[in-house]
Amino acid sequence: MSAPTAARGRVLAQARFETRTLLSNGEQLLVSVVLPALALLGLALASVPDLGPGRRVDLATAGALALAVVSTAFTGQAIATGFDRRSGVLRLLGTTPLGRDGLLLGKGLAVLSVLGVQVVVLGGLGLALGWRPPAGGLLPGLLTLLLGTAAFVSLALLLAGTVRAEAVLALANLAWVLFLGLGILVPTGRLPGPLAAVAAALPGGALGDAARTALAGGGWPWAQWAVLLAWTLGTGAAAVRWFRWSG
Repeated sequence: MSAPTAARGRVLAQARFETRTLLSNGEQLLVSVVLPALALLGLALASVPDLGPGRRVDLATAGALALAVVSTAFTGQAIATGFDRRSGVLRLLGTTPLGRDGLLLGKGLAVLSVLGVQVVVLGGLGLALGWRPPAGGLLPGLLTLLLGTAAFVSLALLLAGTVRAEAVLALANLAWVLFLGLGILVPTGRLPGPLAAVAAALPGGALGDAARTALAGGGWPWAQWAVLLAWTLGTGAAAVRWFRWSG
């Protein structure tokens, strides 16, 4: 077996392990699938809060998919990586033939695998409730979810690699709640006063608005993509600079 083939096999094996770990964790399933599904049901069937112009079920489904990205790419990865770092797992795996790059790539592939499951589950639920995504919005919608995943994985690694595991747990869950209220489920334009501008500049607000623009309106959310890209590059560079593999 050639070296590139062997390296690819190790990365895929790590990705499968990470995926099984994420999907077999009851708490992670609650955050990544159950809570976004409940949010979708609640928003689609209720009349409050105001989600702006457009069919309510379309806007609710887009917001639930954005919430799924935050749950898996940020909250789940930050907590898992933080405790792996504390226990020494990251340091040990980094010295194996898998290597640090292979470990991070495996984690990224695992996040995308779980996200695929979330899209199927939440998309199916949305379709059952009457969601009819515009054909022209499917490609920008996919790009939005991928760019949002990159931004939030970078943010998760920065948090998990610089803060103690117990603090990561608290901060990741607190951030999930804050992102939830700052543009993920409700458009940033519906938030009061200066809070709308702040939310639009955050990765959660940009992701939520971009998902609604694409998956409910069929548009291309260039401005929101620029915000997500800026967060990806900024937090990614910071993670490379300050990430600690043990401690």
